[in-house]
Amino acid sequence: MPVEVVIEDDRWRAAGLEALAARAAEATLLHLGLEPDDWEISLLACDDARISTLNADFRGKPVPTNVLSWPAVDLSAERAGDMPLPPEPGVDGFLGDIAISHDTCAREAAEAGRPLCDHVTHLTVHAVLHLLGYDHIRDPDATLMEATEVAILGKLGVRDPY
Repeated sequence: MPVEVVIEDDRWRAAGLEALAARAAEATLLHLGLEPDDWEISLLACDDARISTLNADFRGKPVPTNVLSWPAVDLSAERAGDMPLPPEPGVDGFLGDIAISHDTCAREAAEAGRPLCDHVTHLTVHAVLHLLGYDHIRDPDATLMEATEVAILGKLGVRDPY
């Protein structure tokens, strides 16, 4: 399985995060022409307190967020709107780390009237794309990333979140 999940908040077990994350990561990798078994991702399933600390430590923002990503290698495109660089399998094929907060994800899903599983699937696809060099800071990059997310989510039967 390409995703190693570390569960700190047991509510994630009830949500079936391990299966959701594996399915979302596999679909993302396959969509991009990558063999899922060649890659590894670490995912920390936590709560708002933990993700607030991580957000403060790594982004200088001491507030909760839904998901954070730390790519092992910067694959981002130099020019806005260009495709990110393809990853090159290394010794272990590690793509990076993700942290996801149950509190924020559950609140956002409820506010949007969406099933938690759909929202978590979307955020996992989003985070894996970040590990693969996709971003949404520049408008052309955001357009590319969102279109890629929507295509992957469509294959998973999850409606367009945008």
